[in-house]
Amino acid sequence: MGEVLRSKTAELFNEPGCAKNQAKSEKERKKGCSKPLVPGAAAGGCAFDGAKIALEPIVDVVHLTHGPSACEGNSWDNRHAATSGPSTYRLGLTTDLSELDIVMGNGEKRLYRAIKDAIARYDPPAVFVYQTCVPAMIGDDIEAVCRHAAEKTGTPCIPVLSAGFSGKKNFGNKLAGEALFKHVIGTIEPEYTTPTDVNILGEYNIVGEIWQIKPLLEKLGIRLLANITGDARYRDIAGAHRARVNMMMCSAALINLARQMEERWGIPYFEGSFYGIADTSAALRMLARMLVERGAPEDLLERTEALITAEEARAWARIEPYREILKGKRVILYTGGVKSWSIVSALQEIGMKIVATSVRKSTEGDKERIKEIMDDPHMVGSVPAREMYARLANDEADILLSGGKTQYVGLKARRPWLDINQERNYAYAGYDGTVALVAELAKSLSNPVWEEIRRPAPWEISADIVPLDCGPQSRSGVGEA
Repeated sequence: MGEVLRSKTAELFNEPGCAKNQAKSEKERKKGCSKPLVPGAAAGGCAFDGAKIALEPIVDVVHLTHGPSACEGNSWDNRHAATSGPSTYRLGLTTDLSELDIVMGNGEKRLYRAIKDAIARYDPPAVFVYQTCVPAMIGDDIEAVCRHAAEKTGTPCIPVLSAGFSGKKNFGNKLAGEALFKHVIGTIEPEYTTPTDVNILGEYNIVGEIWQIKPLLEKLGIRLLANITGDARYRDIAGAHRARVNMMMCSAALINLARQMEERWGIPYFEGSFYGIADTSAALRMLARMLVERGAPEDLLERTEALITAEEARAWARIEPYREILKGKRVILYTGGVKSWSIVSALQEIGMKIVATSVRKSTEGDKERIKEIMDDPHMVGSVPAREMYARLANDEADILLSGGKTQYVGLKARRPWLDINQERNYAYAGYDGTVALVAELAKSLSNPVWEEIRRPAPWEISADIVPLDCGPQSRSGVGEA
């Protein structure tokens, strides 16, 4: 089992579709994006966490974690992926391996019983089984258990080889893509196909963002065959090999899946974004052009331009009242991946200035896009909290956009903060999402509380304030008449 894991890890580290990896030497290329994890610091950022994040938004299947209960507890529902129907994905099932199970070698038996119990209780179309560090170290063969369970129950059981120690979160995304390619995609034929079938890869329907994208595609007659994986159904993903075009939302996550689908089924792919007005329009144009090249009706191009013209005009009209509030405001964007450039584009469109953007999880392609769209590209990696606080406190930025981990840095510096990562409460995709982002920025920046808390206290304004004279004091400290 260990040899299989090492082989698969080495193969994914040497991803030929990753431009950043291919720019390295042969020796360094085989290491890929691997970085050794610090013992005891893997929770919340390991390969298992990344795989669970990528696959858990498949809403109608059972997600079963094989390992101690803490692994499932740390990863459960940490992306707020929304569903339009089934909620099976929110169950949070685990085999809850104990020390006794490990010593007595009961891991595989316990897993098989858990799979049977989950199928009997919930009757899902499939069961996804996630490997964690403990069963990987003791040698539990979850692939063999899943094969046996599938044969006995007639329900597909998908092994996800995602031991946390094998890499960081982004690598776990690739392990998830590998599981889908090897065990799911291509196993079921869709009921029907159209010349405008597309897949979107790396969109997790955070706070319902796919519901801002799908109506645009429907207006053009483009059918979203499978969204991988936000608000997805198992059968849709299993039939995703019949799509005409794949759109990849984040190259750092599922590039291996996009490349493999192109190699096996000839589905071309491109990377795009639905954040910001210009990028949303560019993504729709690219989808239309590639579909026409693959046999879609020629008038799709004209209908796409007409829709873009109408939607852009409607969006700018709704944004107009916020222009004066946001024009020239300075932003520190502390995120990563595709957001490092797609959110930059959206903010610059409305007249804001990007002081710095983080590239912690960004590929070389992401960095090149930043250089193209920013007049003075200031890219930063991981910034210590003390340094970020100093920049905000010294009035180098008007607002901080980041995830929940750094919100207190902005609040301590008495600067507005807006959540741009997965914990947020608002969807920011497409034209409607851009308007929502602008509205939230304007509300944060114009909130009167910031002016009040930055106002100096009375004792900071003047040092000449005389304390109130309470008269002569007795030994007891109480004034005498």
